[in-house]
Amino acid sequence: MTTNLKSSQIPGAERRGQLPNPKSQTSKSFFDNLEVVARERGSLLCVGLDPRGSDPRSVREECFRLIDATVDFVCAFKPNSAFFEALGAEGMTVLKEVIAHVPVDIPVILDAKRADIADTSEAYAHAAFDELGVHAITVSPYLGGEVLTPFLNRPERGAFVLCKTSNPGADEFQTLVVAAHDRSLFETVAEHAQRWNTNGNVGLVVGATDVEALARVRALAPDLWFLVPGVGAQGGDLEAVLRAGLRSDGLGLLINVSRSIARAADPGAEAKRMRDEINLLKDELGRMKDERIPGFILHPSSFILPLAKDLLASGCVRFGQFTLKSGIVSPIYIDLRRLPSQPEILRRVARAYANKLRTLTFDRIAGIPYAGLPIATAVALEMNRPLIYPRSEKKEYGTRSTVEGGHNQGETVVAVDDLITDGGAKVEAIQKLESAGLIVRDVVVLIDREQGGAKTLAAAGYQLHAVVTLRELLEEWRALGEVTSERYDEIIAFLKT
Repeated sequence: MTTNLKSSQIPGAERRGQLPNPKSQTSKSFFDNLEVVARERGSLLCVGLDPRGSDPRSVREECFRLIDATVDFVCAFKPNSAFFEALGAEGMTVLKEVIAHVPVDIPVILDAKRADIADTSEAYAHAAFDELGVHAITVSPYLGGEVLTPFLNRPERGAFVLCKTSNPGADEFQTLVVAAHDRSLFETVAEHAQRWNTNGNVGLVVGATDVEALARVRALAPDLWFLVPGVGAQGGDLEAVLRAGLRSDGLGLLINVSRSIARAADPGAEAKRMRDEINLLKDELGRMKDERIPGFILHPSSFILPLAKDLLASGCVRFGQFTLKSGIVSPIYIDLRRLPSQPEILRRVARAYANKLRTLTFDRIAGIPYAGLPIATAVALEMNRPLIYPRSEKKEYGTRSTVEGGHNQGETVVAVDDLITDGGAKVEAIQKLESAGLIVRDVVVLIDREQGGAKTLAAAGYQLHAVVTLRELLEEWRALGEVTSERYDEIIAFLKT
């Protein structure tokens, strides 16, 4: 364990900002050196330093204790400049002392989200790299690539460009479609970052709270390092993050954890646990490499637990005794018509559908009224694909259309609905699409109740694709304590009738 050294006692502290490379005497980029550190320390864990003390002394002590407790288990530290700036001039002095307290062979990434025009960016870069002595900094691309030049023109220093952040409001701008590229804004940033990486020192900030977006960014930037906040207190799924973001060499991710380590009873033990869990999952994924789906299509298991939680939170699933339209009494009731009234959950559901749809080939999405139509609309917006839908009744005026929305004979459409029971209603809707000269091969639903729907569709020549089965959801609800073993058995028995 590192002792509590003053910055003047740390060997090489005067040259902080350039990591020593024990394997070579030649100049290396920041990420070349980071890879050496990650391999030699056996860690992808980055500990965030977000002190909540009210005075400079308590902040200094808090950060020193956290560094000393976790230094053996990390690949990097990430102090958040805002918490030091809030304490005024003394806070900035403490920030410099905290940075100097980190052993010189461990990267320090300043979380400051800097970038501005002309000399302002030069000043920001000088302050971070020369005055504070950090190895890398987070930067904002909003003003364009030219303002990042001062951060990127020194290969030994790194810049993590904000791409898809972990905060709940990130989608307000970051998922907007950029018309010139026919991609979302965050995907456009990832593409531009590839071009900016001429010195091998550009990384991306991609949050753990949207693993589908993380996977899409990895597909666009297969070689870049990602700084990934959001695991821990923000609820990011570590296994899903590793599945979506790891490079083929098992590197490329810095998993940043702040509050859940800092607030643990034993921060050192928690950091060790996190490092070991990352390595264990990484090893398991390495053994499963042949089973992983290429590109930015996530393993289906990535969506099951979040969906299980969302369906309960939205009231789309209830347990009890419910009389169905058929007159049968069911111990479970699923009503996905409630999804449109909760847009955040609907958005996550749309991403789960999109993950499944990316494995298929089609020209248009066809939403099946009524429950499937708002869901299909959300999916079409998520994927930026055209939407049509068959009418429940033939239109007796105007165009007399049976299918609404622009389409051409001979096009292939994929039918999207909410769930499937026996499949009869799906076949009826598909026949209306086919009567308009469209080709249908696939049907995608959120939930398969496993009550014969797949067989009905297969007999009619269509293939069913479900994001999740009801049995899989029941397993998660039982594990969460939302369904007792008795209730679970009751529902399984009902589904078999």
